Amino acid sequence: MLKFPPRALILFLCPPTLCHMRKTIALVAEELLKRAVIGLPDDVEIALANAYSNETKEVAKEQLKIILENIGVARKNQTALCQDTGTISFFVRGKNLTSEIRDGIFDGVLAATKNIPLRPNSVNPLTRKNIGNHPFIHLEFSDNDYLEISVIPKGAGCENMSALFMLRPSDGLEGVRKAILTHVAQKAKNACPPIVLGIGIGGTPEQAMLSAKENHLKKLTSKNPDPILAELEARLLTEINELGVGTMGLGGLRTALSVKILSHPCHTASLPVAVNIECWADRRLTARIFKDGKIEYF
Repeated sequence: MLKFPPRALILFLCPPTLCHMRKTIALVAEELLKRAVIGLPDDVEIALANAYSNETKEVAKEQLKIILENIGVARKNQTALCQDTGTISFFVRGKNLTSEIRDGIFDGVLAATKNIPLRPNSVNPLTRKNIGNHPFIHLEFSDNDYLEISVIPKGAGCENMSALFMLRPSDGLEGVRKAILTHVAQKAKNACPPIVLGIGIGGTPEQAMLSAKENHLKKLTSKNPDPILAELEARLLTEINELGVGTMGLGGLRTALSVKILSHPCHTASLPVAVNIECWADRRLTARIFKDGKIEYF
C-alpha cells in the first residue's frame, strides 16, 4: 500500500505571514509530485490487488502481478512507478488566489523535474522543441480557511484516448451511455487498462473536458450523491468490464476499476459529454496549507 500515510505526516513551516508564499507553494508542489509519481493511493492499489485475486484469465493475472510488483519496487527504491511521469495538472482551491501560487507551482515543477527526477514531457506542439515540464493550473474559489492544492500527473497513452461528444439533447441518457461505451470499447486497450474512467456531462465543451479530468481526484470508493449519475456509473462499469478488453488489452475480467461522473448545467440546445481515461497508474495527491503553517498531505 501507499506508505505515505494519508494525513499522518504533517509538516510545520513558518506561517505564510512570515514566509514567502511562493517558496511554500514551491515546496508543496514538489512534494506532491514526488509522492504522486512514486506511490499510488491506497484505494487504487487495493482495487488492483482485488482485480488480481479475482482474475481467472492467466495472461491477465500475470500482467496484474507485474503491475503490483512494479508498484512495490517503485516504493522500495523511491523511484517513479512509470517512466511517463505525465502531463502535470494542478487543481487549486482557496480564498486568496494570487499570482504567487502560480509562480510557486512553476518553481516546484522545475525543482521536481530536476530532483525526483521527472521526465521532461512538454514540447512546442508544432516544432516539438522540448521545454521541460509545463504545469496546467486550474483555480477555484472556496470559503475554506486553508489552501488546497491537488495534482494529477497523467501519461500520454491514456490522455490521448480523451474525447468530446456534442450530442443532441434528444439523445438523452441512453445516448450518453452509448457514446461513452462505444468510445471505451474502441480505445480502452490503448490506455494501459484496467482504466479509471472520468466523465463530464453538461456545461460548455471546455467545462465538460475539465470536469472529466477532475473526476480523477476522487477516491475509487467514493459514492456519487446524484442517484441518476450513481446508477449510470454502476451500469457503465459493469458493461465496460463485460467488453472483455481486460488488463493491458489482453483480455480478462477487469477492463475498468471505476467510473466517475461530474455534471454541470448546460445550454438548452446542448449536451456535451467528455471522456477522460486514466490508466492503471491512477496517480493523484492533495495538500492543504493552513493559516498556522501546518501542511497535510492525503
